[in-house]
Amino acid sequence: MYELDARGVVVRERRAALGIQRITDGRFADALATLCGDALSQAVPVLACGMIGSRQGWVEAPYCDCPAGIDAIAGALTAVPGTALLIAPGLMVRDAAGVADVMRGEETQILGALPDRPVDQSLYVLPGTHSKWAIAGAEGILTFTTFMTGELYAVLRDHSILGRLAVAGVDNGAFDRGVRMSLREQAALTHDLFSARTLPLTSELASEGVGDYLSGLLVGAEISAARAWAAGNSAAAAGVTLVGEAALCERYRRALTIAGVETVQGSPVAAARGLWRIAQHAGMLPS
Repeated sequence: MYELDARGVVVRERRAALGIQRITDGRFADALATLCGDALSQAVPVLACGMIGSRQGWVEAPYCDCPAGIDAIAGALTAVPGTALLIAPGLMVRDAAGVADVMRGEETQILGALPDRPVDQSLYVLPGTHSKWAIAGAEGILTFTTFMTGELYAVLRDHSILGRLAVAGVDNGAFDRGVRMSLREQAALTHDLFSARTLPLTSELASEGVGDYLSGLLVGAEISAARAWAAGNSAAAAGVTLVGEAALCERYRRALTIAGVETVQGSPVAAARGLWRIAQHAGMLPS
């Protein structure tokens, strides 16, 4: 939860384990009260984004089709009956095969990471369970694509044979090795993944490095595919803006550097800035 002053500056931040998977019996109003406290009694605008607006959330908010400018997003807010809460829509796009791709929450982070007066289209990368690569600029968010890198890592690490020889530890060298493996011209992920099993079996990779090596394989494969996607959408992948949690962004910065891609770190409060900009365009704030 972010509380912003009249200039859009974050004055208070509060975190709690109250994601939609933690809320039982539809007690979303209680979760909102826990997060916002006495701010709810001050008649201030309240705006949310993300999975709270999903089919499993409080109220399902619609998807806006890409390309989507901030005016379109601000014009599609969904009210939660009986509350002052408005929920931002998600975004939808279809790939070259006509298959739908969606995001909820990341669109707000991207809007907050955009410069005040964007001129050129730029690439934004949001690492996470479902990593997003997006092309955005003055016209808003033009298109995006999703990679299930984080979730796939968790499944393979904890529920497949690849994690059997892994032990806790940090090995940046193993991560780099995995990235380079997936960036090579002959890379074949479903084949290369098995090397996370064979390398420790042959004593060519320490057990402490298995997790980082596996992570590097997956992140490297994501970068390779995303660069091809960006090129197919006439976007140069020579530089990207990373948006998200600092430690995860640092891991992607490391991998992207190996791939020869320059990075800059987006605002640490991109989500709050994005919500503020949506509220402004929706006329929720005093003029």
